[in-house]
Amino acid sequence: MACKEKTCLVFLLFIFSTVLSFPLGQEKEDSVTCGYQSCHATKANMLNVHLVPHTHDDVGWLKTVDQYFYGDRNNIQHAGVQYILDSVVDQLMKNPDRRFIYVETAFFYRWWKQQTSDMQQTVRQLVNEGRLEFVNGGWCMSDEAATHYSAVIDQMTLGLKFLNDTFGLCGRPRVAWHIDPFGHAREHASLFAQMGYDGFFFGRLDYQDRDRRKKNKEQELLWRASDSLPPPLADLFTGILPNGYNPPEGFCWDQLCDDAPIRDDPDLEDYNVDDVVRRFLFATSNQAKVYKTNHLIMTMGSDFQYENAILWYKNLDKLIRYVNALQANGSTVNVLYSTPSCYLQELHRANLTWPLKTDDFFPYADDAHDFWTGYFTSRPALKRYERISNSHLQTCNQLEVLGGPASRKGPFGEGDSQTLREAMAVAQHHDAVSGTAKQHVTDDYARRLAAGWQHCQVLVSNSLASLSGSSAERIYCDQLNVSVCPLTESSKKFSVNVYNPLARPVVWPVRLPVNGTAYIVTDAGGKSVDSQVVPVSRMTQEVRRNRGFAVNDLVFQVQAPPLGYSIYSVSLRQDGGAAARPQRSAPTVMQNKFLRVTFDPDTGLLSSLSNLETSQSIKLTQNFYWYNASDGKNSQSRQPSGAYIFRPNSSVPMVVSRVAKTESVQTSVVQEVRQWFSPWVSQVVRLYADSRALELEWTVGPLPTEDDLGKEVITRLDTDIKTSELFYTDSNGREVLQRKKDFRPTWQLKQSEPIAGNYYPINSRAFIKDDDNQLTVITDRSQGGGSIQNGSLEIMLHRRLLYDDYRGVGEPLNESSHIYPEGLVVRGCLLLSLDRPASAADVHRPLAQEVVLQPLLSFTDGDLSPNTRLEFSALQAALPSAVHLLTLSQWDKETLLLRLEHQFQSWESKLNSNPVTVNLLKLFSTLDVLGMSELNLSANQWKDQMRRFEWTSQNEEKLLLKTREDPSVWEVTLRPMEIRTFLLRVSFK
Repeated sequence: MACKEKTCLVFLLFIFSTVLSFPLGQEKEDSVTCGYQSCHATKANMLNVHLVPHTHDDVGWLKTVDQYFYGDRNNIQHAGVQYILDSVVDQLMKNPDRRFIYVETAFFYRWWKQQTSDMQQTVRQLVNEGRLEFVNGGWCMSDEAATHYSAVIDQMTLGLKFLNDTFGLCGRPRVAWHIDPFGHAREHASLFAQMGYDGFFFGRLDYQDRDRRKKNKEQELLWRASDSLPPPLADLFTGILPNGYNPPEGFCWDQLCDDAPIRDDPDLEDYNVDDVVRRFLFATSNQAKVYKTNHLIMTMGSDFQYENAILWYKNLDKLIRYVNALQANGSTVNVLYSTPSCYLQELHRANLTWPLKTDDFFPYADDAHDFWTGYFTSRPALKRYERISNSHLQTCNQLEVLGGPASRKGPFGEGDSQTLREAMAVAQHHDAVSGTAKQHVTDDYARRLAAGWQHCQVLVSNSLASLSGSSAERIYCDQLNVSVCPLTESSKKFSVNVYNPLARPVVWPVRLPVNGTAYIVTDAGGKSVDSQVVPVSRMTQEVRRNRGFAVNDLVFQVQAPPLGYSIYSVSLRQDGGAAARPQRSAPTVMQNKFLRVTFDPDTGLLSSLSNLETSQSIKLTQNFYWYNASDGKNSQSRQPSGAYIFRPNSSVPMVVSRVAKTESVQTSVVQEVRQWFSPWVSQVVRLYADSRALELEWTVGPLPTEDDLGKEVITRLDTDIKTSELFYTDSNGREVLQRKKDFRPTWQLKQSEPIAGNYYPINSRAFIKDDDNQLTVITDRSQGGGSIQNGSLEIMLHRRLLYDDYRGVGEPLNESSHIYPEGLVVRGCLLLSLDRPASAADVHRPLAQEVVLQPLLSFTDGDLSPNTRLEFSALQAALPSAVHLLTLSQWDKETLLLRLEHQFQSWESKLNSNPVTVNLLKLFSTLDVLGMSELNLSANQWKDQMRRFEWTSQNEEKLLLKTREDPSVWEVTLRPMEIRTFLLRVSFK
């Protein structure tokens, strides 16, 4: 570079800020009339009723996404989203007072692409004038229990980027809108706050909580959604809607409704204006009794409504006219078309104090025996596939950046990341990963993920070819969990590319199905790697059926560099050798340099777990149980278990077996105890040589139903840890919340379901602890669980149910497939770690990240080209242990999106709960960072231009966000639980 460094830096930043101003669609706020400036005037001395016309359009539920958009299969449900948008736009143009909000960008994007340029210009006018307003704005309205925070951020970014690119400032939502999810996570509120939303509205909360809030006028509150981020960074004003998300009873004027239209001809015998106005005033009076201000919100719409929008608008026009006409006679009710943001603005103007909430809204129950805690585990195979797909997508995004243009168009054809990005975004929907859609819709979600991964495989192959210099055909084996990989089963020599998407090196066990008995494995430096051949277990042979023919697994551990790959060579030993042989009797002890595990010789079950580094030891018994599902024929309640509802017919689960049949395998790389509990439950207890966690690989199914009752299968860990009825779960894979049996922090609980009422979502980990010991369980997917007994932690693994639970899905959760026609078989892993409570997070947080972002294995047959680059890292050095590289993806042709995250809470680690600084100029080994600008979390606003409403909670002074010191533009400091988002302009070195 010819100029002096400081001069060049200023020049580059000037050029870069100019380049980046356009993609974010920044206009001056005083030049537009949308958003808060477009709100109709209200009347200070009256009760203002904000009518919010809206539709709730599920991105798949009873019908697939495609069927919903086109209005297909109306024999299942009458719904056609394209017609809703057509009709609403037509009606909005006929009256400038009318308003409409739209939520699901997945549908709007598809509709928009089909419109003429004239229609697009019409819609832009409606958006610019605030008559059509986007709320929430993500690709979908995500579930809050079963979603991982990284996938939530991605799907929100995808939707908001389209709105920003298309409509600029007027397309930016001010309000988060989760009217249908079944319980609400604290982490979601934190993310929404960091995305710049001024408020959050939802429709569902526990019936006991709602009753208390109505009495105390606390249905609107300030949610402090982080105990680590300083207020108000994660503070979010939250409102609970009065009728779920439906209109008041008697005021639904959609073609799907039966309520009478307003008949305003005085000569008609059934003229009803007076009656309609009287009933409406009565409804507003009742609603005003349970809210705090002289403003009320009424949602005028519901599921897939407004397909014939004139029905709604014609009657709403009349309602507004006739109710407001009474003001001349002294009425103090003022009705107006409005939006959630306009309603929120009036609440903010009221300048009141609001109740403060610091916990979450789980579990959700809508009646005494109706706890919506079953969906925490429903469809566990889909939940695992979604989690794997998230890992694939992050790898795909990273390699698209690192491989440059050659990744998208290279020796293996044209690849793309967008297909998987959209499929993953759809999968976050509150009837997708939640497991609450019909079976054919669930199959469609999985099909979309598979198609997305096929597109990404081409991109990944191209990128790895560019980075390694080898264009050899690359094979991916997606069924390694059941020992299926045609290449490794048949080849005598092959290589394994291990790509690590984490920004720190990892040691990872690899298990490859083979038919030989001894192999030579060498790493990228040519060094021999200890490897062992163990027989494929009988349980695996039964699960895979006729999809593979390997008799053995080759097991070795790999080391992969940060944000990079390492290639291992594998060849069959010509002199042969013997595979490890299983022993029929289980050992009483398994041990490596970190852990010691003992088994009861009489039962074959685990009996203790010890941490050799810290000299800790606990009693630990683990077994499998099931709850019989209620069939609705109970004297207390007719509620059965279903896709949403968990309702066991007894508070005491039945044990699958008190004794496990066992065999063991002992090698220098891995030790295994294989346990059989029944024909439909088995497990491998596995300890790798260099692992700080004990692996429990469980296999459950097909669940028998000969007794005509559904089964809900759990595993339970019983210990001597003194928990005092406390346990801990993560919120969307991020911050940890304390739970207590039969207790809610914000109201006096009347417990009616001792099991289901104590279940919580476990997204990636849960733990129990006392002063000396902490046992952490890391899950490989979202599951439900609880601590029903002191010292115990149970996790639900699989559900098979024979009755619908009357929440709309209309079919029982009774999964099968062409491979398992007699009932679905599910396999998964739990990792157990035992640590001191003060340092446990230093172990379980990195472990949980490794499970979420697993190394990607790809294979090439035969010898590698001699010029192949065997190892690569995109980083100059590994990131500090407290820092996680959350996002690295292509933003447009010239820029990329980077998110760095501090992954520790402020209180949980002496070592890692401190601020950490990263220099962006010294981050990448293959990319020169030419310019940088910081964005908000969802990447739709410049960070320094983000402005949010300030709110005051009760008994608290108004909190102001302090300006942070910024010693250098390139030095990025991360504080506990902080995520920082950057747009980078880079060039390849």
